[in-house]
Amino acid sequence: MTSQPKMYILEQDDGTLGTLDWLSWHSVSNSAGYLRPHIEPGMSILDVGCGPGGISVDMARLVPQGRVVGVDYNPEHLNDARAFATRQGVTNIEFQVGDINALDFPDNTFDIVHVHQVLQHVADPVQALREMRRVTKPGGIVAARESGDTSWYPELPGIQAYRDLVQTLGRLKGGNPDPGDKIHTWAKDAGFEQSNITYSTGAWYFSTPEECVYWGESMVEVLSALGPKAVEMNLVNQDELTVMADAWKDWLKNGNSWLSILNGEIICRKE
Repeated sequence: MTSQPKMYILEQDDGTLGTLDWLSWHSVSNSAGYLRPHIEPGMSILDVGCGPGGISVDMARLVPQGRVVGVDYNPEHLNDARAFATRQGVTNIEFQVGDINALDFPDNTFDIVHVHQVLQHVADPVQALREMRRVTKPGGIVAARESGDTSWYPELPGIQAYRDLVQTLGRLKGGNPDPGDKIHTWAKDAGFEQSNITYSTGAWYFSTPEECVYWGESMVEVLSALGPKAVEMNLVNQDELTVMADAWKDWLKNGNSWLSILNGEIICRKE
């Protein structure tokens, strides 16, 4: 990888803090490669939790005789997505506000229903997958990719403390942090037969000086946003937050640093 996304810290509707990556970084190749062999030119695709539209627009390029619909709960994300699609000259795509727990489409509408790094923020991911399955055509695919383990070098204690804090906050807000190792079990609970679920893994890896600066600075920004709430909830004190921030600053300057995020991926075929 040679380019980095720009990160914004966002307050979500459920009160959790999430991140929004810059428009063009996420793509089918770097975030949905496991799904690429299943995409055909005339398909209809629903991209749930599409954010600023990087993957959605890339999918639309792959279905020139088909269409893509991107849905997200935040209208501002969709404004960015529409502007991005316009700049890219992609016209077989539309964006609308939507709720993964109650998708506003009839049964059996889409050939592929896709979600990327969204189920971890949903209180009931099984219900979300049921809804995705409902709007998928018989013979169609529900596809999901969610983060799992994160590894880094050097293994600074402050970074592990940061990871523990973020996961604790995610659980307290009703989310399911880093669920990549269990999404196939959610799919079974949502009604897919075991024989129709294919599980795989894919990783992001960051190690160039530019990437390390990006990640280190971004994590310090996340701490600045999370810190007041975490202190207010008595999860940490200000000194502990300082240790975490200093660890990320040391990490980005180390010269031998790397960070890898392992993602779980599922392809679920609807009978």
